[in-house]
Amino acid sequence: MMTSQEYIIKSGFENMDTEAIYTYLSTESYWAKGIPFVTVNNAIKNSFCLGIFKEEKQVGFARLVTDYATFAYLADVYILEAHRNKGLSKALMAHIMNLDWVAGLRRISLATKDAHELYRQFGFESPAKPETLMEITRPEIYQKK
Repeated sequence: MMTSQEYIIKSGFENMDTEAIYTYLSTESYWAKGIPFVTVNNAIKNSFCLGIFKEEKQVGFARLVTDYATFAYLADVYILEAHRNKGLSKALMAHIMNLDWVAGLRRISLATKDAHELYRQFGFESPAKPETLMEITRPEIYQKK
């Protein structure tokens, strides 16, 4: 799918620039700083991946951790700073939400400390019953000890 004449959205692990994704997640993201390359590689290999490319250079990314039938978790969404404010995150989200199999999922979740207005445009809301959700969180897991 074309997001503009300059940008293309591609899907599939084989189309992703694993090194570029690793660089962003390990050095610039607030949620995965310090993440090892092998962890990023395994995560994207075992997820449904989408990337935004300009002239074959990856400038954005998102992945869905999913069973392709009932549930997906949206993770690792980013657009490189030099390419922000061009509607790319909105185009990426529209692409994801318009996939036939995504439209049939019972639940799609995500965790984010920013961009809530972007996600609300696509139907995301705060959990209706937060008391039913549980988690194990290890925010320092990638930090060297």
